[in-house]
Amino acid sequence: MAITDWPATERPRERLLAHGGGALSDAELLALFLRVGIRGKSAVDLARDLLAHFGGSLARLASAAAPALAALPGIGPAKAAQLAAVLELARRTLAEEVRAGDLLSSPAAVRDWLRLRLAALPHEVFCALWLDNQNRLIACEELFRGTLAQTSVYPREIVKRALACNAAAVVFAHNHPSGVTEPSGADEMLTRSLQQALALVDVKLLDHFVVGGFATPLSFAERGLL
Repeated sequence: MAITDWPATERPRERLLAHGGGALSDAELLALFLRVGIRGKSAVDLARDLLAHFGGSLARLASAAAPALAALPGIGPAKAAQLAAVLELARRTLAEEVRAGDLLSSPAAVRDWLRLRLAALPHEVFCALWLDNQNRLIACEELFRGTLAQTSVYPREIVKRALACNAAAVVFAHNHPSGVTEPSGADEMLTRSLQQALALVDVKLLDHFVVGGFATPLSFAERGLL
């Protein structure tokens, strides 16, 4: 049955307008983006199929390469491009909030931004958010990239980047492609090593986030590991 044949109170668009986006499921929100279904399937049915194709993960769907998305039923090149544009708008919106002032005053925005950037990557990356003496963001850099299992992080290179950015503080973040946010023993050792190296040049390590899937990124500072 086409969505236009549904009762008005059950249609995703009408429900969103009446109750806000939080009232809709992932599939219903995706259906609003798709707008139309395909033969024998409504837009909501198609959205459910697409989510199932990516293991029920919006993050995996969102991070899929445009050609792969375009090849899926009901997507095509135009919608693949539109989806990429929507996600980039979301990243930039969160980036504006993060850059607007004291980074530590908007921890939820920082977590959401990092999750949007890192959660669905198939490889591990290590990033640094360089801050000035008022905890305002100077730059966010991807410093190292590794395999599915590991990455190599070099304290000397990180100290050089801190000095080049004239940073007073830093927040580190890396992802676990497995989706598990629990830090490994190697993660803890590396963090202590970086904290000690940066202290020699008066750069304070404020936090280190581990990002994994849709779980809330783990904070070393909140865990008492810094």
